[in-house]
Amino acid sequence: MSGNGTRGEELATLETLVRRLAEAARPGEQVEAYAVHRSDVDVEVFDSSVESLSAAEIAGVGVRVVRDHRQGFAYAGVIDDATAAEVLADARDNAGYGTPDDALGLPRPDEVGMPAEIDLASEAFAALDTQAKVALALELEAATLAADPRIRTVESASYGDADVHVAIANSHGVTASQHRTVASVSAVAIAEDEAGPQTGFGYDIARDPAALDLAPVAAEAAERATRMLGATQPKSQRVPVLLDTFVVQSLLGVIAGTLNGETVLKGRSIFGDRVGDAIASPVVTLVDDPTDVLAFGASRFDAEAVATRRNELVSAGQLAGFVHNCWTAVRLGTVTTGSAARASYKSTPGVGTSNFGLEPGVESTADLLRRADGGVFIQTLHGLHSGVNPVSGDFSVGIDGLWIRDGALGEPVREATIASTLQRMLLDVVAVGAEVRRLTSGPAVPVLLGEMTLAGQ
Repeated sequence: MSGNGTRGEELATLETLVRRLAEAARPGEQVEAYAVHRSDVDVEVFDSSVESLSAAEIAGVGVRVVRDHRQGFAYAGVIDDATAAEVLADARDNAGYGTPDDALGLPRPDEVGMPAEIDLASEAFAALDTQAKVALALELEAATLAADPRIRTVESASYGDADVHVAIANSHGVTASQHRTVASVSAVAIAEDEAGPQTGFGYDIARDPAALDLAPVAAEAAERATRMLGATQPKSQRVPVLLDTFVVQSLLGVIAGTLNGETVLKGRSIFGDRVGDAIASPVVTLVDDPTDVLAFGASRFDAEAVATRRNELVSAGQLAGFVHNCWTAVRLGTVTTGSAARASYKSTPGVGTSNFGLEPGVESTADLLRRADGGVFIQTLHGLHSGVNPVSGDFSVGIDGLWIRDGALGEPVREATIASTLQRMLLDVVAVGAEVRRLTSGPAVPVLLGEMTLAGQ
């Protein structure tokens, strides 16, 4: 399948294929076909030269067959009728070996809902050729180096994009298709003085490469690196903690896993039996909203063609529920939240969030800094994956940050740790900022926590 066709031609080809497969269902069986065509470009430059450049085109189809409460699945990395027919035959054969499960089944039209009318693709996306994308990465590297004389080098300057077409159909008559585009740039700067090197990160994302703004990315990377120069290890003490938006994004990724129906079914969620309980401060409302057109993980439908919707999982501190696909919903006696997710056409649907974040508060970052005076602003977490146990909630990670003095960022600190539990941290949220940073996994805002133990000397 060529990547040079128009948006309509790409989708039409996929739609025709998945409908034909779904309509081939035999009596007593349910068939679902999921087809993808995507083009990705990734550029990384170093020292004014291209260090790596990849342009990949991926196309394939996955087929699920449910018969006699057993599921079979097969896939192929080719989009054509003959291969698709073989995939369907393989999925049928595989269903005979599946484990019986009464919860297996595909969504019917009355369960799907009406997808949001949101446009997730830039019509101008294809206008930028590969050479221009390389030029963007080189321009970003140069801008980052020039942002501050203390920047010794740029560890990496990157450009990446994806142009994605998806179509789904099942034998109950459910169909869905969409086109999505996204592009991003990032830079990692290294600043150095007599005390040693420090790194800083800058990032931007947009639907159209032309909307990417390189100057703020370069400035952010340089600022985050240079303000950490001369960092020292603090003495151990209890202090208020203000979390940077990137830190909040990382923590939300862990918390999202605890609010996942699959995790609950496996008995691995710290909140599995606490629906209706207060699990967080009243200022905390956690939402997954794939229908937000400004979100870069937005989607009109999920990986089972169920319409996405706004899911409020924690409301003013109270646990309202979990995200589900059709299978986890049946197993747990509820309904799908339109949160089926797939890594690719090579997998069956799991469960996931796509635009998960905190509802913004009313206080500016300046207000939060004043409230956190004498505390520490955490810019970076170290060892998050090894230092957080999502089953018990235990939390102990290294941090880099800056003291907060007179309502402003002061001297930098490093080689310190903070320790708590996810449960305690959610309850200890004092305030949620109003200034939203839109990141790949969802919106992030600064968060002020009550006193935590900062362990250093």
